[in-house]
Amino acid sequence: MEKTHKIAVIVSLSISLGIFIVLALVCVCRRKVSRKDKSLDTEASFKSKGKGVEELEINGELIRFNGGEDVTSVDILDAPGEVIGKSGYGTLYRANLVRIDSVACLRFLRPTCTKKVQDLMHLVQLLGSIRHPNLVPLYAFYFGPRDEKLLVHPFYECGNLNQKDECRKWTVISRISNGIARGLDYLHTGLQKPVIHGNLKSKNIFLDQNQQPIVSDFGLHDFLNLSATQEMLEAVAVEGYKAPELIKIQDMSEATDIFSFGMILLELLTGKEPLRVTPDQGLQHYDIMFDKINGDESLMNEERTVGFFQLAMACCSPSPSLRPDIKQICRKLAEI
Repeated sequence: MEKTHKIAVIVSLSISLGIFIVLALVCVCRRKVSRKDKSLDTEASFKSKGKGVEELEINGELIRFNGGEDVTSVDILDAPGEVIGKSGYGTLYRANLVRIDSVACLRFLRPTCTKKVQDLMHLVQLLGSIRHPNLVPLYAFYFGPRDEKLLVHPFYECGNLNQKDECRKWTVISRISNGIARGLDYLHTGLQKPVIHGNLKSKNIFLDQNQQPIVSDFGLHDFLNLSATQEMLEAVAVEGYKAPELIKIQDMSEATDIFSFGMILLELLTGKEPLRVTPDQGLQHYDIMFDKINGDESLMNEERTVGFFQLAMACCSPSPSLRPDIKQICRKLAEI
């Protein structure tokens, strides 16, 4: 009897202990779930502070700058888009931001071609702060959970300089040349530290409705890893804008930008792509000798044309030390 009583006591204690353990586990699990829910709510609340629409950006981050205050990650990730450009390191889209009734240019950068996002934050903040009439502004920067990156810019309906055959009149050439020079001057001398464009070419110069140039893609090479920047340099070489001393990314400088600018001047002057320009053939495009002003045609001053050509050739000097700097270029263009 006594033995039976002991067994009953042991069984009762075991059952009580088991129930206690189960209850304790249930409490712990509920507390963890509660903490997780609270964490998600806090993060969602924090990320949506100051935003005009409700959105969850737990799996990505959107940094907005002047001009992009109304843009959300939902706007850009769900935007109907049309591919307008491709390269080995990214894709360019014309995107309709339906909610805010706007059109933007979205540049998607492939994760395998870019640096880690933590190494890019200073660059993003710098580029986002740049505002100049002749430079394309950065409105927003998005990076996602798979390290994908999106740059948001305004879209220019008038297209780029490479697409425009009508840019052969002297007044247009002068306006475009001076505008590009002013933008490049700001990048080289107007900031605390010079920003090297690195990929200056006519395809990266957009035009507004008044045919004022807006330079894009400056500093883009700093987003890319070594293999992707080498691919960029090879593309620049194929198109004819690469300075002879530019072999690797470390060789980029203000002087290599000046060489590319000189090739653009020759392109404007001759109406030919850089690889087709030769010093002894077709250096003066006939159309620029005449300007239509109020319906009247006036003969272009040949001295101006020669001065413009000489400046372009100085910019394209094989020796970097013989190329003028951007301040000298701006003064010379003003004189011409």
